[in-house]
Amino acid sequence: MISTEKKRPKATIIVGPRERFSHTEQCLESLYANTDYPFDLVFVDVCSPKPVERYIQQKAKKESFEVIRTSRYISPNQARNVGLRHVLLSHADTQYVVFVENDVIFKTGWLSRLIDCAEETGAAVVGPLTCLGSPAHQVIHNAGGRSYIKTDLKRGQPRRKIKQSAYLTGQPVAKVPEELGRVKCDYVEFHCMLARTSIFKTAPFERTHGLLDEGMMATREHIDFCFMVTEAGGTIYSDRTSVVTTDTIGISNNKTGLMEWFGQFKLPDFKLYDLPYFMLRWSDAWDLASLNHLRQKWDLAEDKYFKKRYAGLGGRRHELLVNPLVDRLTFG
Repeated sequence: MISTEKKRPKATIIVGPRERFSHTEQCLESLYANTDYPFDLVFVDVCSPKPVERYIQQKAKKESFEVIRTSRYISPNQARNVGLRHVLLSHADTQYVVFVENDVIFKTGWLSRLIDCAEETGAAVVGPLTCLGSPAHQVIHNAGGRSYIKTDLKRGQPRRKIKQSAYLTGQPVAKVPEELGRVKCDYVEFHCMLARTSIFKTAPFERTHGLLDEGMMATREHIDFCFMVTEAGGTIYSDRTSVVTTDTIGISNNKTGLMEWFGQFKLPDFKLYDLPYFMLRWSDAWDLASLNHLRQKWDLAEDKYFKKRYAGLGGRRHELLVNPLVDRLTFG
């Protein structure tokens, strides 16, 4: 008897660094406990410290996933490309690649829902509802958003500017149940993002040799990538029935909402071995290179969008590390 059951598309997950190593174990344990769709996994180990490296190797042996360890620190997009290049060469039957950062935890059914959305809508890229903080899956960090280039005139000269707005950021999940469906949007974020492998064969990606743009070192990588997908004619969805949580916190944007929701704002924990990569990841040099590259690549004006980000260079280092240390040393 010939089976009429449709073959499920193959998915390969690429896990790479966010900003710290110390959440790797929590991420992988959650991934294997809460993913009900078959997948391959490629873990890009960006020169992690020995305790984390040992855990990764032990987990890889148990779960039979591949580990590619780098000999030096590299940026998140460079790490994604290490995994993507390997997938495109050695997992040629992969139809969907899923980029995941190593501080993400998952709600059961997350991957099935992302793939269902891509299959049913034809989307090139799908992101989940990304929450932040603890308890998990309760406060929204990213639910997709608008991001496009608008041309206006200044002194009679055309000027290209980014227009961007996020959906539902800072909202408690419990307060917006009617919003928790699928939404076509302009961008989703790299905390967790599914992409069709076929998108990397389109014309816009010829400029980056079929990979992500490594000129985007530290910030706005998701905006650049989604611009390229849109230029290629691909569509982008946020499927808010798929839920993950990241430990990422942007204090200046979300502190008030988090305090209202949790009653007390808690900073992320750092291990001593996290600090070197964290400081490089959010260095002024990497941030500045990313912003300049984005502006030049898309021929954008140095408007308020960029001036605000130039003025905020180093902000994440100060918000999450320097200022809390000063407070503790000063006030005990």
